[in-house]
Amino acid sequence: MRSMPTDHTDPSDRPRAGADHPVSPDGPRRPQLVVFDVNETLSDMGPMARRFVDVGAPAHLAATWFAGVLRDGFALAAVGTSASFAQIAADSLGVTLYGLPLDRPAQAAIEHIMEGFADLPVHADVPDGVRALEALGIRLVTLSNGAVSVAESLFERAGIRPCFESLLSVESSGLWKPARAAYDAALERCGADAQETMLVAVHPWDIDGASRAGLATAWLNRSGAPYPAHFVAPDLQASSLVDLAAQLS
Repeated sequence: MRSMPTDHTDPSDRPRAGADHPVSPDGPRRPQLVVFDVNETLSDMGPMARRFVDVGAPAHLAATWFAGVLRDGFALAAVGTSASFAQIAADSLGVTLYGLPLDRPAQAAIEHIMEGFADLPVHADVPDGVRALEALGIRLVTLSNGAVSVAESLFERAGIRPCFESLLSVESSGLWKPARAAYDAALERCGADAQETMLVAVHPWDIDGASRAGLATAWLNRSGAPYPAHFVAPDLQASSLVDLAAQLS
């Protein structure tokens, strides 16, 4: 059997979907608006694994569960409908925890894990990075597949809520990212042009979706992992938000 070819090229060498992104051969042009993803990009979801252990489930199921939440949200978007993040997350927990020797009733276990969203911290680089981007005069907003209330409490705990002009959710568009309608609705709410806007996310699928909607993109790669070759490449790659601010300064 012939092996499939492997692409080891750097993301910056791969094609991009938009021709008018605020990036030039001499380096990135500073966007007027930065749109942040929230879950995992700004919030550190590592503590959710502890919640699984609390109810008698293996810690590694946290990652499996969250991947399933995204899968189901994307599947609904693909057929032109949606459900709230909280509904999909809770329903997916019921499936993920089914049959496990939990230390409490299943519904109580689901509630305990879901309550973990209210206690999540931001990643260590986020406060300084957000403030550095704000100091550059860039408008900052969020666009999450989750509820605005989750981002609101996350930023209040981190002391960075005043840095953000608006906190947006895909609920206004009716479709989860990476559906184009989600990005278009955010741009309309902000009164911004795609060519002057940059999406920042840790998720390659989000980078790909935003790029196809005409936005510039910055992939936040804290782990150093390779970028998937099947997605449109980001315009920028940064190891932290502080690094991103330095690249845009």
